[in-house]
Amino acid sequence: MEIILKEDVIGLGYKHDIVNVKSGYGRNYLIPQGKGVIASESAKKMLAEELKQKAKKLEKIKADAQAIADKLEGVAVTVVVKVSSNGTIYGSVNSVQVADELSKLGFDIDRKLISIKDVKTVGEHKAFIRLHKEVSVVIPVTVVPDAPIAEEPAPAVEAPVAQPVDAAADEAADEAEVLDALDEAPLAEA
Repeated sequence: MEIILKEDVIGLGYKHDIVNVKSGYGRNYLIPQGKGVIASESAKKMLAEELKQKAKKLEKIKADAQAIADKLEGVAVTVVVKVSSNGTIYGSVNSVQVADELSKLGFDIDRKLISIKDVKTVGEHKAFIRLHKEVSVVIPVTVVPDAPIAEEPAPAVEAPVAQPVDAAADEAADEAEVLDALDEAPLAEA
């Protein structure tokens, strides 16, 4: 079934795209939710006319997205999180925290436009911001602990103290023990 999308649907397409979907998905979800209409011949003609009229607006939207992308090029985000004593994060860092940090820097980016895998470690990561279907930006995200990670010192182990050995006296004692053992042992008769 062909559907004309009325708005961007993540994983499916963008506004004004004509997409093929299964009948149940189109009739039970996209159309009732107002996210799409059936792509009949008359709907396609209306879409073409509407796109001609909105071409300038779409170019302006793309230019605005490109301007925001250019501003975001040099931006790096640092997220401060609570960390356990062994360095693991309590919870995770996701698009909500990245959007909050960007808003502190003066960028009003919707969290739905930001995609980042749930980050569960301290360090460097990347967030992808999709501002337009043709404009996207990758920004570095640094996750740092709120307090320095306390490294536990290894317990000190005392090395055993070596006693000085007199080699000649030690060999003489060994020989004496061997001779005593031989004297005491009965001789085997052949």
